[in-house]
Amino acid sequence: MRCPFCGAQDTRVLDSRLANEGDQVRRRRECNACKERFTTHEVAELTLPRIVKRNGISEPFEENKLRSGMLRALEKRPVGSDDIEAAISRIKKDLRALGEREISAQELGEKVMKELSSLDHVAFVRFASVYRSFQDVSEFTDMIEDLQTTAKDGGSVATGREPVRPTAKDGGSVATGREPRRQK
Repeated sequence: MRCPFCGAQDTRVLDSRLANEGDQVRRRRECNACKERFTTHEVAELTLPRIVKRNGISEPFEENKLRSGMLRALEKRPVGSDDIEAAISRIKKDLRALGEREISAQELGEKVMKELSSLDHVAFVRFASVYRSFQDVSEFTDMIEDLQTTAKDGGSVATGREPVRPTAKDGGSVATGREPRRQK
């Protein structure tokens, strides 16, 4: 491998480790000419299925589109970048495991929502509201009620990061998300 510092062709591997859940090999290298050290990552080149849009047009899978959509939903939310990258890796691994040449955009969207539901409630709702194109408030409310039910039952949606907000039924305020006042 060529040294990124001096351009010499002669480098040696100092250390090799598995990275990214075993999907990559991380190698620590040293240039024999300038003695600088650098890290490389080796990844198997596996093709991901093409995405078939709702209008029938097929396009290649683009990891950057996936990442930007998830980041948009997770904007200003307390989710670490390592968690986001792990979720993206799991989605890509699921897509490869399907063994299909093409999958629908709907199927990909469902996988994204599954990952977002385990990362953050608010991000899940943000993504779902755009992805599912809610026509009115009742559809939105139904989805939030399903989310609350799953969280109370200890389902995968509950992460402990964001508490489920009280509803008017609980005596709390839906508009403010405040707990009900305690009687003295």
